[in-house]
Amino acid sequence: MTTLADPIPGGRPGDVERAGALTEELTGRGVHGVVLAYVDTAGVGRVKTIPTAKLASAAAWGVGMSPVFDTFLANDSIVSTDVLGSPDGDLRLYPDLDQLVVLAGQPGWAWAPVDRITQEGEPHPGCSRTVLRRVVAEAAERHGLSFKAGIEIEWAVGQGPAEGGDFVPALSGPAYSATRQVELSDYTADLLAAFAAQGVDVEQIHPEYAAGQFEISVGALDPVAAADRSVLVRQTIRAVAQRHGLVVSFAPAVFAQGVGNGGHVHLSAWRDGVNLHSGGEARYGMTADAESFAAGVLARLPALTAVTAPSPASYLRLKPSQWAGVFTAWGRETREAAVRIVTGTAGLRDQAANLEVKPVDLAANPYLALACLITAGLDGLTSSTPLPEEITGDPARLEPADAAARGVRRLPVSLSESVEEFRKDELLRAALGPVLADAVIAVRQGEIAAVDGLDDERVAAAYRWKY
Repeated sequence: MTTLADPIPGGRPGDVERAGALTEELTGRGVHGVVLAYVDTAGVGRVKTIPTAKLASAAAWGVGMSPVFDTFLANDSIVSTDVLGSPDGDLRLYPDLDQLVVLAGQPGWAWAPVDRITQEGEPHPGCSRTVLRRVVAEAAERHGLSFKAGIEIEWAVGQGPAEGGDFVPALSGPAYSATRQVELSDYTADLLAAFAAQGVDVEQIHPEYAAGQFEISVGALDPVAAADRSVLVRQTIRAVAQRHGLVVSFAPAVFAQGVGNGGHVHLSAWRDGVNLHSGGEARYGMTADAESFAAGVLARLPALTAVTAPSPASYLRLKPSQWAGVFTAWGRETREAAVRIVTGTAGLRDQAANLEVKPVDLAANPYLALACLITAGLDGLTSSTPLPEEITGDPARLEPADAAARGVRRLPVSLSESVEEFRKDELLRAALGPVLADAVIAVRQGEIAAVDGLDDERVAAAYRWKY
């Protein structure tokens, strides 16, 4: 279970004693250091590391980190807002001991996500993990709701390291083929062993469509733990690949053309232990609340893309007829729809039914993405927003008049368009708070400026190894 309480100077009740016991356990298992992990506004995983012996001190007093990282770009340039981006100040990183895990793919290391507070002991307004915890807690308090979430992870496996940052696929077999599975059998078997050792529940792992591409799906958890797990899974995939002499890319577009890497989000709302997406009287067994929740997500997708598809490279992936979900449309098991209603198999629907949001990639900060998706869904639920007519097939093939009548329109085709939609969305900006919302805008504008004048191939190359 995720620690839901904010960190406090001196440590949350019981944390320091627990950290002391964990230190003895970790030392006995040959763990020498702990990775303290978070994701910045640009979607890049950042870390600080400490010796195992310092874990109790970190639980009590945190570990120092400059707030300037909230306005880092993917290329490590720094932009600024009226609050963030200066060399001044300090934050404290506090590990969530409930999520601490020994890294099977990195012998000698453990890993834990962090929350960030100020030196005065207040939650840092730029901490996306803290924001997601707050959104989840408010949903429980105001609406009696909890959530289950899972983030699919697609990645491309390359021979490595290649010269000049090029990507050379490590496999040659057809998409989804047995040939591909055999080609990297040892690597994927070691991945499964590492995930089992780390307590990660793997649903499936398989070769995917694009060159060198694989996908993994893991079990659903509460949203904060699901975001944590997304970060941990990627850390593990990368570490195990390196031990096999391979390199991996989670970039939205490894190449300018073709199918990219997605990070589709699966999300379900629950009340009193009952899945709102199953057993109801609305379409496909949804309850009225589940329909309105989906409608809320659908209505705000143009603005949501500023957090779910936050890289210039994201828009190389978001193309029609490539299962990326680039139209404001929904459908049951329709993989071209931006919001796919998953009913699950008969006999498991009360547990498996959920909605999948497809215009999401792994440049997204998972805490920001989930916080904004839940906020949008809750707005639809509280407003009883009607879910429009569903689509079947590919919405790109709809006649313009038919598309307009159904409310089907193209999502932003560039990061610039997404940022403008986000600027206009007062609800999403309020959910993040002014400090973090301004950081999102500043960082996106910085990324846009960083690729100004680059063609698509150079944009893909610029972000190929960043995430």
